[in-house]
Formats: sequence, structure tokens, C-alpha cells
Amino acid sequence: MSTASFESGATILIDGAAMPVRVRRSARARFYRLTIDSARGELRLSMPTRANLRKALLWAQDHEGWVRAQMARQPAAMRLIDGATFPLEGREVRICWIAGATRTIRLEGDRLMLGGAAESVGARVMRWLRARAKAVLEAETRAMAREYGLTVASVGVGDPRSRWGSCTSSGAIRYSWRLILAPPDVRRATVAHELAHLLHMDHSPAFHAAHARILGGDPRPARAWLRAQGAGLHRYSE
Repeated sequence: MSTASFESGATILIDGAAMPVRVRRSARARFYRLTIDSARGELRLSMPTRANLRKALLWAQDHEGWVRAQMARQPAAMRLIDGATFPLEGREVRICWIAGATRTIRLEGDRLMLGGAAESVGARVMRWLRARAKAVLEAETRAMAREYGLTVASVGVGDPRSRWGSCTSSGAIRYSWRLILAPPDVRRATVAHELAHLLHMDHSPAFHAAHARILGGDPRPARAWLRAQGAGLHRYSE
């Protein structure tokens, strides 16, 4: 059962303008904490369940400089429309809408070609990306699992904001579909990470050893790439 609740309607002033703050009260929280949701461009304030909201917002206001700096670092939103470019498995691809062409989306070199209604380009490209992510991630997950004698119950994709993958003790694995935008070595390192959780449901030394063994190499460069570049993968929308 969740121990957190969310509140909206709170604001702080950034350069004299009111900025919405999404307040998260949690029984597990011991201190105030500010974070930026890169995907939504949203400021979040975590606080203990019984803490005073006015005092928490005054604390957040005292960190105006930090908020301003963090918001300035957020990547600009990018819509997946005709002419837009986006990374696909680490390479740059351009969306090319052709009037009168078939609705079917096809990848030709560095161009993603499609026809159909211009106003639905973004939604259709997004569905195509999610389907491709599901197919690629499921194939890689099951291939790696077979190689190491691991049993995977199911593989799915979603669009979580704070993690790239998850694994349950029953063997259900889910990924962020946005991993299809990342370089293949980063995606595979994430697959190996979730498979390692089938052996160790923690982040112990034994888990990290299993992660490297399943990947067949050092996962740290991929982890560093996601820390540095991962937020940018959330900028793309329909």
C-alpha cells in the first residue's frame, strides 16, 4: 500500500513569477526535498506527512537559485512531428511526412517515412516507437535469459519517469520504452541489470557481479551515460 499522497495548487516565486509545486507527502520522508521531473518540467517538493506546508514552501523558496539553475538545464521539449529529428538506437533519425503516401511507417536509412493524416504524425510515431521498443527489448531479454538459464515470466514497456526498468520476484520485467532511443550498449546494460535481479533482488556486490557477468562487460559506462543523457530522452512527445 502506498505511503505517499500528492497535493497540487502550491506555488513558489521564481524571478517574481509563480511556479507550481507538486507536493508529495510521505510517511517515509524525514526531510524536505526538491526535485525536477524532467519529463514534465515540474517542480516537486517531498515532505513528511505531518510537516507544515507553509514552512516547507518557505524552505523551497529559499532554494530559488537552485530551482532556477536546474530548470535552465532541462532539455527543451521536442514534438515528434514532420521534420523533427530524434535518436533511435543511438543514431539520429528524421521524421518525413509525405502527403498521399501510405500510413504505414517505414525506416529508410536515417529517415522515418510515413503518410496519412498530418495531424496524427506524432501519435503514430510514438506508437511505432513503443512497439519497436517492446519487440527489441523482449527479444534481447529472452535471448540473454536463455543464455544464462534464467526464467522470464513476461516483458513489457511503459513510460515511467524515475526508472529505466523493473523486475519482480515472479520474473515480470518492464522497461521504459525510451530505451529504444538510447545507444544499443546502454539498452543491453539495462536488460542485463533487470535479469541480474532474477538472481539477486537487491544491489549487493553479488548483484553487481551478476550484472557484469550477464552483460559480458563493465556496466558502469552505460550507467554513466544514462545519468548524463537520460533526462534528454524524456523530452520527446507526440
